[in-house]
Amino acid sequence: MPDHAAPRPLTARAGAPLAGTAAVPGDKSISHRALILGALTVGETRITGLLEGQDVLDTAQAMRAFGAEVVRTGEGAWSVHGVGTGGFREPQDVIDCGNSGTGVRLIMGAMATTPVTATFTGDASLRRRPMGRVTEPLALFGARAWGRAGGRLPMTVVGAADPVPVRYALPVPSAQVKSAVLLAGLNAPGETVVIEREATRDHTERMLRGFGAAVTVADVPEGRVITLTGRPELRPCAVAVPRDPSSAAFPVCAALIVPGSDVLVPAVSRNPTRDGLYVTLREMGADIAYLDPREEGGEPVADLRVRAGALRGVETPPERAASMIDEFPVLAAVAAFAEGPTVMRGVRELRVKESDRIDAMARGLRACGVAVDETEDTMTVHGRGGDVPGGATVAVHLDHRIAMSFLVLGLASRRPVTVDDAGPIGTSFPGFDALIRGLGGDLA
Repeated sequence: MPDHAAPRPLTARAGAPLAGTAAVPGDKSISHRALILGALTVGETRITGLLEGQDVLDTAQAMRAFGAEVVRTGEGAWSVHGVGTGGFREPQDVIDCGNSGTGVRLIMGAMATTPVTATFTGDASLRRRPMGRVTEPLALFGARAWGRAGGRLPMTVVGAADPVPVRYALPVPSAQVKSAVLLAGLNAPGETVVIEREATRDHTERMLRGFGAAVTVADVPEGRVITLTGRPELRPCAVAVPRDPSSAAFPVCAALIVPGSDVLVPAVSRNPTRDGLYVTLREMGADIAYLDPREEGGEPVADLRVRAGALRGVETPPERAASMIDEFPVLAAVAAFAEGPTVMRGVRELRVKESDRIDAMARGLRACGVAVDETEDTMTVHGRGGDVPGGATVAVHLDHRIAMSFLVLGLASRRPVTVDDAGPIGTSFPGFDALIRGLGGDLA
């Protein structure tokens, strides 16, 4: 969303039970990766089900700037004619990644081992987010980067002319950093190795194999070791993007807390590295049934049938955090309606997302009458057993997930809940408002 766009307040009110089918958009993580890997492949990659939110559209435009031909051929259907590994040309202008931390970090990795220079920027939210966690491992390949104080955008990256392979142990669980290193390793000789102590979402490894790269994964005492053989001849392929489990979280969670609701969410990715929220919800007593489990586009998927019911507070272990890092805000909203406290551990990473999500959720929940305790790495929501006062206007800090989480809360609270700006929702979930209204939700 442009920095100068006028805020768009939106209010959610309790009403009738939610019912019907919620067809959520394609997976954002996979959409970014499909465009980038398609651009690094010689030949045409056809993508269906692409998320057409602004974050992904910004990545598509970036791939054009690096020389790929990227064309929309229909609703969710895109064609990418790539330039091959190491074939990126130097962009003629600044690369604007909007609100997307995933987009900018993965693109930096993809260009870091090609001898071109690119300058990256983004919206006010993205310019606050740290990039050093990516530029530090990319420097090991030979890339150089200069940015604002604290390693923040705008930032100029100079790709390595003679890259070397890297062995890198992730200091914190981060699929973005892992993926940036693996993408950089595509144009480095020899083997690039990434070691993660805790498994993070594995879409990059899966998709690299689909495009013909040699990638192995081994579990050893030090963690999970991913090895990529550099300079492969990537081959174009068809990518069918499954529906996004992070987007599905919002209608799923709304259906759980609005009494009497019964909602079907079809074809949602069940990737085990993205399944933490759904595991947690079922531990809370949620009525979620997995129907017709199958595989689409190399990813396990299922249809979710969700019915409202009583929920109880639980504790999420720190080792689960990486598999649900984007879903903690909406879990906090659900936890407000549970019986007893819900303790979320290992959530430090939330403090450096589009906003400080721990602080934003805590402030908003307290304003809605819900007690919250927080530390640097934990958040505890004291559930009120289905009786949440609401009645607040919540600041979302340009963060789409904070906005959607409080709108979900407002669908079941005693008094309406307003978010000060629903505009950022379009970066990841275009059509969110219409989908919720289509289920019977009161958004205005």
